[in-house]
Amino acid sequence: MSPEIVAQLAPTGVLRAGINLSNFLLVSGRSPSGDPEGVAPDMARAIADRLGVPVRYVPYPRPGELADAAGTDSWDIGLIGAEPQRAERITFSPAYCEIQATYLVPPGSAITAIEEVDRPGNRIAVAARAAYDLWLERNIRAASLHRAPSLDGSFDLFRAEKMEALAGLRPKLLEEVAKLPGARVLEGQFMAVQQAVGTAKPNAAGATFLRDFVEEAKASGLVARLIAKHGVRGLSVAPAA
Repeated sequence: MSPEIVAQLAPTGVLRAGINLSNFLLVSGRSPSGDPEGVAPDMARAIADRLGVPVRYVPYPRPGELADAAGTDSWDIGLIGAEPQRAERITFSPAYCEIQATYLVPPGSAITAIEEVDRPGNRIAVAARAAYDLWLERNIRAASLHRAPSLDGSFDLFRAEKMEALAGLRPKLLEEVAKLPGARVLEGQFMAVQQAVGTAKPNAAGATFLRDFVEEAKASGLVARLIAKHGVRGLSVAPAA
């Protein structure tokens, strides 16, 4: 292992891994010591093992807060959805896994397909600064976006304001639909959230290492084994870059 890579990714002798706690597919529990458990923490630990250093988790309640901390010496790697706005400050690896994002529509809705959501007068509830919110901000032309600070909050907003659509990750929406008899989750996806490993822009050698590690982790079956280990539904291994 190149000393330059270790110096860039673990300058304190410990790999500080930023973890987004709000993604229930990637963080599925807590250890007895309180550390996050799941696919993302296990990926971080595997990276630390390859570097030959311990791992320390730096948890964030929401992905936007993790992204905001890029370059502040708070974390060395961040496991988060790769989005162009975040890539202004973070160099991302290729995706190691991906999650479909789609819409939930209320009972009696005339909307039957994803492309029918972005029309004048339609209101879309969404969790602020989620990766799919950033995508919607760039791509929605006619409908309006209405943000809540959390996943649960976006469902509450959608229901309370009788909005035309709720944007979210398919596995979460399939849970929410049970709370609203007659509601439907639309087939297909408007995008797939690409979960990747990022590091601060100056860490060029570290970023190259992360790219190669992620591609190897997909090809070797490591990512698939982690998904199976944690029994996650709705999460799939990303294609080779």
